[in-house]
Amino acid sequence: MNFEKSENQLMIAQMVRDFVEKEVRPHVMTWDESQEFPREVFRKMGELGLMGVLVPQEYGGSGLGYYEYISVIEEVAKVCGSIGLSVAAHNSLCTNHILEFANEELKQKYLPKLATGEWIGAWGLTEANTGSDAMRMKCTAVQDGDYWVINGTKNWITHGISAEVAVVLVRTGDLLDSHGITAFIIERGTPGFSGGKKENKLGMRASETAELVFDNCRIHKSQICGEVGKGFQQAMKILDGGRISIGALAMGIAKGAFEAAVKYAKEREQFGQPIGNFQAIAFKLAVMQTEIEAAEALLYQAAYLKNNKMKLTKESAMAKYFASEVSVRCATEAVQIFGGYGYTKDFPVEKFYRDSKLCTIGEGTSEIQKLVISREILKG
Repeated sequence: MNFEKSENQLMIAQMVRDFVEKEVRPHVMTWDESQEFPREVFRKMGELGLMGVLVPQEYGGSGLGYYEYISVIEEVAKVCGSIGLSVAAHNSLCTNHILEFANEELKQKYLPKLATGEWIGAWGLTEANTGSDAMRMKCTAVQDGDYWVINGTKNWITHGISAEVAVVLVRTGDLLDSHGITAFIIERGTPGFSGGKKENKLGMRASETAELVFDNCRIHKSQICGEVGKGFQQAMKILDGGRISIGALAMGIAKGAFEAAVKYAKEREQFGQPIGNFQAIAFKLAVMQTEIEAAEALLYQAAYLKNNKMKLTKESAMAKYFASEVSVRCATEAVQIFGGYGYTKDFPVEKFYRDSKLCTIGEGTSEIQKLVISREILKG
């Protein structure tokens, strides 16, 4: 496996870097304070092909692979984790679920709008009572002729209010039956479908997180993504790729915090010299850099397997677990290096600190990643 960045990756990274410097960085704290979801930014990213990175060109996407995708998410997250999270959720969850499992008619209907940023996508698996325990979901669909009637609520959904379309996993069979869950593609404006409470979060505040509410929502059978009863298996495969997304998001945040800390360590003077000259600070930076590069190697290993359509359950869980924990450690150390200034909103590291924690929770907690990894080690 050769992880040296290709010319194409470097060009894409530079394009994204230029875009976020102009369109994102000046507004980061304004959006964070107001919890504004800046919809127009995503339309602009769609024009650059960043909302359909993995979508083939025939559906209006960029037709790129996971190496390029990691570059996109990292560069956005180095400036703003919130925007990085929304780009990741749109690409790897909603859009990718349709790409991987929908029939041709549904792909033609939805992928061009999602890939160009005309529409924003959401993906609904989690419920208030079922975070890691997805098999106990209470949101149900009951068949009524050619329609299915959906009732229940999904929680912690990225773009739960603003998305024009959502892929939603609901129970169509018995409780705890892994073949009793089905994925539906549901458009905003469908009677009985609405956005609910918007969460007031510690970090990632410009990435909208809200409920999806279904009240006798009638969905035609033609809107089923894949086959009835296959939703849980689909979701697990989507999460394998989604862990690469969150790993890339975590890496971007870690690198952003690290780069800020290095710059500050060179500029800030105490006792007549830059604080980077002191071993206490220099060693922190050494550990941060080492852990970032180790996490990046795990991430690109998972991306290699995904690009080559190989099994990656263990590897993507390892990458997501380690990268997210490294992100938290790097952000924490960056705040420490900045000292009192790191605790203020005048410098970027306090936001990296707040944003990083979500990476150890979303799309499977660190504890669930350890469970996935250990099961893969011990099976068979």
